[in-house]
Amino acid sequence: MNKTELIEAIAKDADISKAAAGRALDATVGAVQQALKKGNMVTLVGFGTFYVGKRAARNGRNPQTGATVKIKAAKVPKFRAGKSLKDALN
Repeated sequence: MNKTELIEAIAKDADISKAAAGRALDATVGAVQQALKKGNMVTLVGFGTFYVGKRAARNGRNPQTGATVKIKAAKVPKFRAGKSLKDALN
């Protein structure tokens, strides 16, 4: 499912226009991004939790030259599925 299909599904289920569903989806994604940027977790009970994980610095390899490259430490977004989501899939 891509973004357009998700917007159509939201519009149909919530009985709102596609434009309103698109704005709502964009606002939701933006709010999650801002919360994660501040270092907060976003928990949607039953669906799951978005949080920021830390990836340690490490050495990598350039596949073209074979040279060793240092990869900096980074913050990465992570998602942990909730019980209801897990149960819906099994």
